Amino acid sequence: MRLRVEFTTEPFDLDEPPAHAVVAREVVETADLDAVDVGPFGNTAEGSADAVLGAVDALLRRTLAAGATRVTLQVNVIGEDEG
Repeated sequence: MRLRVEFTTEPFDLDEPPAHAVVAREVVETADLDAVDVGPFGNTAEGSADAVLGAVDALLRRTLAAGATRVTLQVNVIGEDEG
């Protein structure tokens, strides 16, 4: 199964990325994910169910530890893995 995760972390700071946003970027860019898109108002990534769920676990743990007060996310099934 392939999944897409969309997420944001708060609080926002438009002048300088807060530590939790930097951590979120590190998590998705170093995970085994496809089609990672990181932006100032939202982020998306796709991959296998195991990769996305592992990244979501790390994302929640690490961004909250880095000062996020809210993490909003949505996970969608987008298809089956090719095998």
